[in-house]
Amino acid sequence: MKIVVLDGLTMNPGDLSWDSLRELGDLIVYDRTSREQIVERAQGADAVFTNKAVLNAYALRSLPGLKYIGVLATGYNVVDISVARELGIVVTNVPAYSTESVAQMVFAHILNITHSVGQYSEEARMGIWSKKEDFSYTNSPLIELYGKQIGIVGLGNTGSATARIALAFGMRVMTYTSKFQHELPAGIVKARNIDELFGSSDIVSLHCPLNSETSEIVNGSRLSLMKNTAILINTGRGGLVNEKDLAEALSRGKIMAAGIDVMVSEPPTIINPLLRQRNCFITPHIAWATVEARTRLMHQAVLNFSQFLKGDIINNVAK
Repeated sequence: MKIVVLDGLTMNPGDLSWDSLRELGDLIVYDRTSREQIVERAQGADAVFTNKAVLNAYALRSLPGLKYIGVLATGYNVVDISVARELGIVVTNVPAYSTESVAQMVFAHILNITHSVGQYSEEARMGIWSKKEDFSYTNSPLIELYGKQIGIVGLGNTGSATARIALAFGMRVMTYTSKFQHELPAGIVKARNIDELFGSSDIVSLHCPLNSETSEIVNGSRLSLMKNTAILINTGRGGLVNEKDLAEALSRGKIMAAGIDVMVSEPPTIINPLLRQRNCFITPHIAWATVEARTRLMHQAVLNFSQFLKGDIINNVAK
């Protein structure tokens, strides 16, 4: 059984072990694999694991011995599922492994913005605080979360975890979701429509999947509905936001700030307009990447494969 991991570095930069996967076959792990190298490196493999390396129709048809693809993520758009299904290749993903970590990142951004944590820490390091006459100083507003409304777009795993934390802060929670009001946990109110959520919320956090209906769900028109004191958080998918429109809204003070962990192009080009906005706080797609989340990801990916070998397929997205 030949097993090839095409791009293992992101999931495992060296602090996890591949031994549990190695026990299941002859394992080759590549840190990164370019599009041009995929077919060559996966040739003869019975099983391939990928995070972002794309297994398109051409690659799948060029690998006649391939029986299994393990996606080292929840999203599986890197695999041509229809062709995999046609060829009888099992494709599995790993759902919900990073739920708590992503929700934690939502509030890392929120707390950084509302209390200017990074700014004041850097100013203290630069000696600015040391030069002040008073024991305390501020040069930007500090904002309390208690009583503020957070609007959560999508109430799946991460949206629900974010709502739970928000309620613990004493926030009011509104959600835009396909669920009925009676299905929602206590304390969460369903918005009548998405514009109501954007218009009434102090913070909007995106947790919906990216598809034809949600692509650029945040655009100039919707941003114009938001309070000029509002904050936008995106830990979902970059394509949920029109980045040019968001940059303009931030530049003109139409909203106060944004916390972004995902972008349309990753890494972003140096000319991306969001990189020039001082009130846009960007992290490099790391919400999912705590050691605890990656450990769960590794464990479940290996379990998916071991169950496949036993004939008991779980998390199959190519049914």
